[in-house]
Amino acid sequence: MGDEATRAAQVRRLVERAQKGDREALEELYLMHFDRIYSYLQMSVGNRHDAEDLTNQTFVKMLESIERFEWRKVPISAWLFRIAHNLAMDHFRAHRRWQPEEEPPEPPGSEQRSAEEEALHSIGRQSMLEMIEGLSIDQQQVLTLKFVFNFPNADVATILGKTDGAIKSLQHRALASLQRELAKTA
Repeated sequence: MGDEATRAAQVRRLVERAQKGDREALEELYLMHFDRIYSYLQMSVGNRHDAEDLTNQTFVKMLESIERFEWRKVPISAWLFRIAHNLAMDHFRAHRRWQPEEEPPEPPGSEQRSAEEEALHSIGRQSMLEMIEGLSIDQQQVLTLKFVFNFPNADVATILGKTDGAIKSLQHRALASLQRELAKTA
């Protein structure tokens, strides 16, 4: 059994224990998924306060419905991201406009640049963020789930409640749109 299969079996046992009300298993699932769910929600809603609130709501919903989770084609992580996605969409509908209160966190290792490199990086990063903001919410979500959180198309489809074909189409249109925008700036 490979490392991935071993890990999947361990997660399956954790879920089974959690479904029987095992508090330690629930805590372990929470710790295992908290960082990725929080990061996804922060990228989705654009500010720390709402992301923290929605992350808490995601795990409350997990606690309330874990006994109904069934192993099919999707892992528990995709199920949790689906809950988080639905909460983020409800948040958007309630607030109608995404207004980030802070810059997204810088990637690790950025502190070792010169001031000149930092300025160029910041300009490039800002214009890339602006280009991404020009995409539809669905396109933004697909790119985030695929390229930031490394979910395969099937899991992205489950999380967003769309077909595999729709995910491929959204990804293709998003990347084509970004490519056109990059060509304009070159």
